Amino acid sequence: MSSTELSGALWRKSSYSNGQANCVEVAAMGGGCTLVTVRDSKAPDSPSLVFTAKAWQHFTVGVAGVRNSA
Repeated sequence: MSSTELSGALWRKSSYSNGQANCVEVAAMGGGCTLVTVRDSKAPDSPSLVFTAKAWQHFTVGVAGVRNSA
């Protein structure tokens, strides 16, 4: 996905960031929000990672499971 395609993205940080500098931001993209892009909040002009919405959902559910079991 090019930077032009991401120019209108509505980026958001995790509610767990608490103003810390080491955060990622995510934005829903694609028709019907079928893609999720992820970037480093400290380097917003750097390349971002792109996932299908389904893959991102599996990742976040897995992370939540690990966090809750610790």
